[in-house]
Formats: sequence, structure tokens, C-alpha cells
Amino acid sequence: MNRRDFLIKSGAVLGGLYTARLLGNKYQLQAQSSVFKNDAPAAPGKHTREAYHYTAMGRNVRCSTCPNHCLLEPGDRGICRAKVNINGKLYNTAYGNPAAVNIDPIEKKPLYHFYPGSRAFSIACGGCPLRCLNCQNWSLSQSKPEELRTYNMFPQTVVKEALINDCQSIAYTYSEPIAWYRYMYDTAKAARQKKIHNIWITSGYIEEKALEHLCPVIDAANVDLKSFSDSIYQTLNAGKLDPVLRTLRILHQRQIWMEITCLLVPGYSDDMQMIKDMCAWIVDTIGPDYPLHFSRFHSDHKLRHVPPTPRHTMYEAHDIAREEGIHHVYLGNMITANTGLHTYCPHCGKILIKRRGYIIEKNNIKDSCCPFCKTVVSGRW
Repeated sequence: MNRRDFLIKSGAVLGGLYTARLLGNKYQLQAQSSVFKNDAPAAPGKHTREAYHYTAMGRNVRCSTCPNHCLLEPGDRGICRAKVNINGKLYNTAYGNPAAVNIDPIEKKPLYHFYPGSRAFSIACGGCPLRCLNCQNWSLSQSKPEELRTYNMFPQTVVKEALINDCQSIAYTYSEPIAWYRYMYDTAKAARQKKIHNIWITSGYIEEKALEHLCPVIDAANVDLKSFSDSIYQTLNAGKLDPVLRTLRILHQRQIWMEITCLLVPGYSDDMQMIKDMCAWIVDTIGPDYPLHFSRFHSDHKLRHVPPTPRHTMYEAHDIAREEGIHHVYLGNMITANTGLHTYCPHCGKILIKRRGYIIEKNNIKDSCCPFCKTVVSGRW
């Protein structure tokens, strides 16, 4: 199959945000990213706020929120689709206009060791700095904020709704909150004043200064470690690996609870030696106690031609992670009997939290410890 036929079959647009890369003797899609020229609104609007973390360069601006470092001339829109240059200032067009608002169990994030059984008020705006071929929330992440049907919810309203609905946390989720950084930060700051937890569900694709600014208002994070290969990040996600690893190190240093998700995409991120190396890095660099969630890929977005992850691949990844020393390994996006669903004591091996889907059937953890052998179980209980 030639390059053009491959792109058409894959649903990609020739000359657009995806191209074909020859790997071995066959083509694979490769995500591409670039700024959108002359695509900004003429003036700030109701849901527009000046962005944090950018440098003015005369008429131009350079965003420093994420590693893309978009350089925008007046009228340009950044790769994330949510930041624009209007008259020499960087504005975020995703502020108070979430396109998704839901009340979720905390387990759906997934966070299994952060107040299990609690509720998270979940919000998302359009936009993302990455171009993941496998994105399962692409209708949000690959849209401009103003293209979507949205709710009118500024930070104080989000906090109020979380309290009304008895949600212990606000989750910034579904798309990539880095794209709507100021909205997330301002909402998290307001939530802190009302003693509501803030949960960041993220690719971790953020610059150090922006992350350090965010850390004081974030209580927990789930970081999507998409692979342990820079070349796969470039091909699959139009990103780089190192910034994500830096995010994991900083969250660990700042003692912010985190859990890690790795989506196993056949032909991309399901190499077992790579998974072994990734798990070894996690244990050596940030320790064995942060939960690792392997998530099963389902055909979507630009990879509709790729079949779902085989179940045996999921189980093999689980076993490798346990062998490398990670204490808590879970399997997501698949129905499991025992493996990858419950929480076990890392010392005596007894079930501490029994789950049925997102439902907690039994929680034996007492005072952060296993009641059977008194081993401390890492998490926020």
C-alpha cells in the first residue's frame, strides 16, 4: 500500500495534522503539530483571559506553559487550540466554558488510592498540546474551545456546584487541562479555600515553571505515561518523553499523590522490554508505591484500523510490573476477575479494597494500614 492509500484508509487528511512514516516495510501514521495561522478572534471575549506563563516579544508572544513553546504572531492560535495572540498578548480562550461537566467516582480518573469511594466534580474544555493518534476523547481535545457546546461555569460556580453535589474533589480531566491552564489554576485556588481537593488528570506535558506554579493548589494527579520511548512519543503523540518524566519527578518531590496510566496500543506501546524498562525507571526514580494502571486500547480516532489490546498482553504487562517491584498494578478498560482490579497489601498479599467496576464493595484499610499485618499502604485514605 502506498502512502496516499494508507492515509485515506486510516482516515487521515493529506497535508493536515497527520502524515505517514515508513517503519520497516510498511507505513504508520505519525502525529504532526503546528500553530494555526490567522485563526485568533479579533478581540478578547467573555470566556477569554490573559494567559499565565508567556513572554511578550514585541508584537509576538511565546507561550511557556508546555514544551511546544508556540511562537505566535498577532492573530495566530497555538498548537493546543486554546491560546491565541490578540494584539501582542497571549490569551486563553478556554475560561469558564467547559464542554463536559460530570460527577464521577474517583476510581474513574483512575485514582484508586485517593479517598476511594468519593465523588469528583469533573470538568473539561476543548484543547490539547498533543496530537495523540489514539485519543479516545478526541472530540474535546482536538477542538477549539469556541467550537463546542459549553456550560457557563466560572471558577466560583464550579466550586459551588461541587459543594452542592457533595463532591470531595474537582477533577480537571477528559481533555488536557494544560491547554486551559489559567481556568484550572484559578478554579483550584478557589476550591482550596473551600477545602475541596483538586485532581489533575494529565499527559504531564508541561514546563517546569508552570508545574511549580500549579503544585501548591493540586492534591493529586494521574499522569498518562504514554510510552517509554521518545520516538514513539513523536510518532504516536507529537510530543517528547523527557518533559513527562520530569513531571513525575517533580510531583514526587512535592509529595503530591499521583498514579500513572499507560495505555497499551498494539504496535506502539506494547513492547514488553520497553514496559520492563519503564517499570524499572519508576521504581528506581520515584519508588514502588505509586499505583500503575495499564489501560486497554480500543480502536478510535486515527487508529480505527488497529485492533484492541489482546487480553494476554494486559496480563503480561501486569506481571512484568509486579516482577520489577511496583506494589500496586491495575488493569483498566477491561473486565477482570481478580488480577488488576482489587488493592492488595504489598506485604501479606491480602485483599484490602475489593472493587466491582468503579464500585467499592469493601475497604479494609484502617488508619492507612493493612489490618492484617499493619503494613502502611501508600495513598490518601
